[in-house]
Amino acid sequence: MLRTHKIRCYPNATMRRVLEQACDYRRYCYNQALATWNEMYDASLVLADKTARPNERQVRNELVNNKADWQYSRSARILQLAVHDLAHAWANFFNPEMPEHRKPRFKSKKRSRCSFKTDRATIVNGKLRLDKPQGYLDRWYDIRLAETPRWRGTVKLATVVKEADGYYVCLSIDVNQPEPLPESPRICGVDANIGQFVYNDGEPMYAIRGLTEQLVNLYHRVSLYQRRLARKRLANPKHFRSNNYCATKTKLQRTYQKVTRIQSDLLQKFTTMLVKANGTLAIEDLDVKHMKMNQRLAKNLHRSLFGRFKVLMKDKAQWYGRQLMIVDRFYPSTQRCSQCGLVKTGDDKLSLTGNAFHGTKHHEFHCYGCGAQLERDENAVQNLIQYAQGQAMS
Repeated sequence: MLRTHKIRCYPNATMRRVLEQACDYRRYCYNQALATWNEMYDASLVLADKTARPNERQVRNELVNNKADWQYSRSARILQLAVHDLAHAWANFFNPEMPEHRKPRFKSKKRSRCSFKTDRATIVNGKLRLDKPQGYLDRWYDIRLAETPRWRGTVKLATVVKEADGYYVCLSIDVNQPEPLPESPRICGVDANIGQFVYNDGEPMYAIRGLTEQLVNLYHRVSLYQRRLARKRLANPKHFRSNNYCATKTKLQRTYQKVTRIQSDLLQKFTTMLVKANGTLAIEDLDVKHMKMNQRLAKNLHRSLFGRFKVLMKDKAQWYGRQLMIVDRFYPSTQRCSQCGLVKTGDDKLSLTGNAFHGTKHHEFHCYGCGAQLERDENAVQNLIQYAQGQAMS
């Protein structure tokens, strides 16, 4: 089973130039492969021959046969993996199960993420050793890492990424599946809300904030830097890339990086705690795409990371041998009373602001069947638990 560990790298001046050239070469190969792919596809349309449609092998062979002399001083695996990524992007574009996947586009030097992949990297004496191209004649060094890999195993793939504060490497390591955790009869339901996750730890209910005060302050700082950059582009649209502009852009990138790290740390710890403490977990399959159509909530929905939370829960439940139940998105966990099973319809339904017809607030749930007065999120968690137990009423 593959596990990924992201580690900070500290290359020297020579290897820093090598990494910059590798990132540029990866972008060059991807753009060349996309241009070749488009030409082959257009030719197949002119000839009306579906068998002439391009594929990964044909595009890769075309690029390898037309290599320039300077390309032999670059890693051959960068070219091959770039074509592989392009083929995967085309497969996702034509996949009916991924209707929102966009068509592959050319990568810009100014906007694209600086990164490259290689499957021939190794860890030697705690350092990262990349594959040295045969045509490279200068000196080659191992790259110092901030820490040793978390797992022991074979490094299948190494992705080097340039971020705001330096280089990082994502190591995909092939490790053995650990022994499953001891069985637990506990069932946990997690109700995802904007800014917080509500869950049960046994009988009592708890809530963990997804948008902390620190994150809110950082988002205010992001808005400040974005306004400053917009003013600079508006004042001098043709020559706005001054030293002051680049410094502000770097501050914006580092602020985004800090936000990402805080959110990732929060979700990682929260999902690990849930999976280790419970035998069965029930979460909602939220339709985030249509929820984001509400312009007033779109930004906060994006910051709540519902999609990332579901991905982590799937991965960790499989890793630790727990049962994860993804509740159908049409299941009325918010509208159903967990005491008597009555589902609200018509004017009785709850909205994000409560119920205007009955004058209830957002966090209030009043059942008009049995008269129960519950907290809205706690009631939803109980419904998820009952769904997992197979006791929910249709």
